[in-house]
Amino acid sequence: MHPMLNIAVRAARSAGNVIARGFENQSELMIEAKGSNDFVTRIDKEAEQAIIRKIQQSYPDHCFVGEEGGVVEGSDTDYKWIIDPLDGTTNFIKGIPHFAVSIALMHKGRLDQAVVFDPIRGELFTASKGGGAQLNGFRIRSSKAKELNQTILATALPYKNKESLPTYLESFRKIFFQAGDIRRSGSAALDLAYVASGRYDGYWESGLKPWDIAAGELLVRESGGLVTDFKGGNDPMLKGEIVAGSAKVVQTLVKHLKG
Repeated sequence: MHPMLNIAVRAARSAGNVIARGFENQSELMIEAKGSNDFVTRIDKEAEQAIIRKIQQSYPDHCFVGEEGGVVEGSDTDYKWIIDPLDGTTNFIKGIPHFAVSIALMHKGRLDQAVVFDPIRGELFTASKGGGAQLNGFRIRSSKAKELNQTILATALPYKNKESLPTYLESFRKIFFQAGDIRRSGSAALDLAYVASGRYDGYWESGLKPWDIAAGELLVRESGGLVTDFKGGNDPMLKGEIVAGSAKVVQTLVKHLKG
């Protein structure tokens, strides 16, 4: 395992311990609203701090971008860690056991290492640029589906921007009538990890932040899948929208998302 990936795994497990303890003590979550349908808990903040502390023990000069803590500038700007300490906070708050820690490392602006850790199921998804993707140490491959008719796809409703629902529903309708079925789980990181492992054949979502999808994007690419934005471009983090899956599935999804 790449040394920096090894540190990321340790950081993810440290955060996972914080999250698992918090999940067992729902009465102590201290929930705050960051915006409409957007929540943060004490556990989100503690998990992010645990991640940064663990990484800084080995790489004190690196930079960080976290969902809760924002930007932490370091003297070595070639390395930037992108962190979502608890992707799926609403699930966590409601006691739904589907959420994950997401950690990605960018080196000179390119995704280099990725970890998505599900602390409830004990599933650790990892990837290194050029080194493939793994689940609990075993190589994973994304789906090779060529048609939508037997696929299981994943997506998310635009719950933070409900005004865009009519446009979303129009593309959803086209995709739904062609796909085998569609899931909506509440965790972008796990949706992408499931695409990487072949559990889902494809996934699309908009209104995302870099920490939602950075690790998952590398997982999918290293598992042999394709990742684009809604127009087929290659920088979903910049656009805040993502389409992932096999080449044929992504091609079909993009066609419908373009309108």
